[in-house]
Amino acid sequence: MIRVVLADDQALVRAGFRALLDSQDDVEVVGEAATGAEAIEVVRSRRPDVVLMDIRMPELDGLAATRAIVAEPRLEGVRVVILTTFELDEYVFEALRAGASGFLVKDTEPDDLVRAVRAAAAGDALLSPGVTRRLIEEFATHSRPPEVPPGLELLTEREREIVGLVAQGLSNQDIAERLFVSPATAKTHVSRAMVKLGARDRAQLVVFAYESGLVRPGWRPGG
Repeated sequence: MIRVVLADDQALVRAGFRALLDSQDDVEVVGEAATGAEAIEVVRSRRPDVVLMDIRMPELDGLAATRAIVAEPRLEGVRVVILTTFELDEYVFEALRAGASGFLVKDTEPDDLVRAVRAAAAGDALLSPGVTRRLIEEFATHSRPPEVPPGLELLTEREREIVGLVAQGLSNQDIAERLFVSPATAKTHVSRAMVKLGARDRAQLVVFAYESGLVRPGWRPGG
């Protein structure tokens, strides 16, 4: 059973998500929160698999709450999915940097929401190729300049190439087709890169790719 916490300051949004998710045989909503501070406490007490976290909430916003949750070692298995009203939201890149596993637009189709929860629980990042590429490229160069993350020198040339393709939003299957390797081989390269970089998931590889300069806004494989 996939355990979910809903964090949104609009009761109607939470009610709608709860009704949808609780109707699934493999999903259970185990808690709700109307503020970022409440979200942290509910996550600590309920230990969900997935948190659907609104960015804009009173008292403590979703960005700060995400940072707090990701920073706690005992909550390592919790995956935070950011909810946003707009695809190009200036805070989404910061949320990915803070440790979120992906993002969903609030008006996403019900079936897509359910699939997203299952994907997040399985450890997959929610990064659609088109939207993610636009979002990252739009805001990666406008956000606070970070320290260049360590670890680039640990990657092989093939692993660097793989991380670049992950940053494009490509799945393991897509990467396998692009590089003429098996999906299992692509998955192995992705997993090794994550281990070397200490990345929680593919979303963190995307952030690393842009912050390290491995991928630049406007970059295309082979371009």
